[in-house]
Amino acid sequence: MYIVELLFWISLSIIVYTYLGYGIVLYLLVKIKELFSPRKTGQLPDELPEITLLIAAFNEELVVEEKMKNCSSLNYPTDKLHIYWVTDGSNDNTNALLANYPEVTTLYEPAREGKTAALNRALPFIKTPFVVFTDANTMLNADAIREIAICFVDEKVGCVAGEKRVALQEKGNAATSGEGIYWKYESVLKELDARLHTAVGAAGELFAIRTHLFETMDKDTLLDDFILSLRIVQKGYKIDYCSKAYAVEGGSASIRDEKKRKVRIAAGGIQSIGRLKSLLNPFKHGILTFQYVSHRVLRWSITPILLFLLLPINIALVALHAAPIYLFILAAQLLFYLLGLGGYYLSTKEIKNKVLYIPYYFLFMNSCVIEGFFYVQKKKGTGVWEKSKRA
Repeated sequence: MYIVELLFWISLSIIVYTYLGYGIVLYLLVKIKELFSPRKTGQLPDELPEITLLIAAFNEELVVEEKMKNCSSLNYPTDKLHIYWVTDGSNDNTNALLANYPEVTTLYEPAREGKTAALNRALPFIKTPFVVFTDANTMLNADAIREIAICFVDEKVGCVAGEKRVALQEKGNAATSGEGIYWKYESVLKELDARLHTAVGAAGELFAIRTHLFETMDKDTLLDDFILSLRIVQKGYKIDYCSKAYAVEGGSASIRDEKKRKVRIAAGGIQSIGRLKSLLNPFKHGILTFQYVSHRVLRWSITPILLFLLLPINIALVALHAAPIYLFILAAQLLFYLLGLGGYYLSTKEIKNKVLYIPYYFLFMNSCVIEGFFYVQKKKGTGVWEKSKRA
């Protein structure tokens, strides 16, 4: 009985800390820090640096024109902004369409080895001091490149993470609604992380690095953006978070497409834990280890497992010892699962209800992590993955 109770409270504590407690602790630590060291506002340098915008694409003929219009709308001197597309493996009209834009340098190889391999091949061609990574199907705000340049004025910043925003759709798509809510919360955590010490990773939709800090990655890397950005932190640099530079992307076309994406991301996170082992050493990395474990490692390892184990453990406790506290928590869990089922049902009917989408998407995300463990084994040795359709 004692062991079951202990397991229950340990599990509940880890779950609450991972999804709520860390955010609260992080907020308090940031406020304490900024009492003694107020935030500094960066200024645009007098001489704007040359920057390369690197767009990784695979069979993106449907968005080439829109993406190039977006590139031309960026508020940055054209003689200082170099646009590169790396389109390895594309066998549609992507390359033919890009040929209509003389300002574009297209890097192409017929073989498709995955995004990580494409980035590894592209970086030696880039000669500018900074490179901005973005996806073909994400649109940047006009001042994104300027805001990123401001962040790099600080010599301690080796990587800048832009903000990801999910475009809202008219129809009640659980994938879009859930993803949008998740990324709003994630953006708050990233900003607080950066204000405390460093952001913990960057999203591939928009991030930038000092070009000389790029390190060739294993071709089978599933989360190139995360591995690349954290390796820069390992070298003693910081990842700054810039909400004024953002990328807008449509949500997944369906929950099935969102599942493919989430399982791959979870698998990449699990893979990353093994490849970034040194970050688990607090004697070497100090506060970074605290941030990394709290924000990333727990979400991609034991917390989802404990989440789904908590219900049977709770049921066992009630059967063994029906104390009011255990009955109350069991009722709360059952209600949460029922709300999640309600969210799932409404998603099949394309009926909008954000209140129900939140528990549904939360349970959905954690189930994807469980599947991610199997995905890592299935995809071992390859970084190629199936694209998810976007709304």
